[in-house]
Amino acid sequence: MITNVARGLAAAALTLMPLLAATPVHAAEITTLADGVRALPLAAESRTGYERSSFKHWVDADRDSCNTRMEVLIAESRIAPTVEAGCKVTAGEWYSYYDGLTLTAPGGLDIDHMVPLAEAWDSGASQWTSARREAYANDLDAERSLVAVTAKTNRSKADQDPSTWLPPLADARCTYAADWVATKLRWGLTADQPEAEALTTLAETCGNQPLAYELTVEDGK
Repeated sequence: MITNVARGLAAAALTLMPLLAATPVHAAEITTLADGVRALPLAAESRTGYERSSFKHWVDADRDSCNTRMEVLIAESRIAPTVEAGCKVTAGEWYSYYDGLTLTAPGGLDIDHMVPLAEAWDSGASQWTSARREAYANDLDAERSLVAVTAKTNRSKADQDPSTWLPPLADARCTYAADWVATKLRWGLTADQPEAEALTTLAETCGNQPLAYELTVEDGK
């Protein structure tokens, strides 16, 4: 089971694991949001063939009885969560950083894919194996690749990129942009022109917003 401590260590790390990626980069070159935006490969997007079922999600990868949704809820609760039989999380305290709200009932939370599944498909995941898409949809190894947020904000965001949607809480937008870019770099995804322009504008207003990520291992996508 992932823990808050593990997530904190991942967020603090500013080094890259020497693993295979579509476009290898060096940690010294990408440490800020602006660096990350410049490193994103540009490409047109295509949603041809997309089905949400192409990304098997909320699995129990480590077979500890807790699926991905429950793992995120447990990890992100600011107090010890109440976990009932079958790893059902029934209470805790969660901060939804998109809108600055604190919730104590998990029913009001969605687990958001930082880069939505449809957007990932558009940006390169259509060429992945089903195993890699499943790994992406259940990525517990990175800070805020998956994040617990209010259902309202998650559904408002839907499958939009930063050119058409940003968190309603203005103070969250630089963090959101960094999380978005880190996820795309981690998984070797591309950006289209409007998305890249929006991220460039954000980076200009965010100063030296830090960015940290680890590359994922390719599986012969």
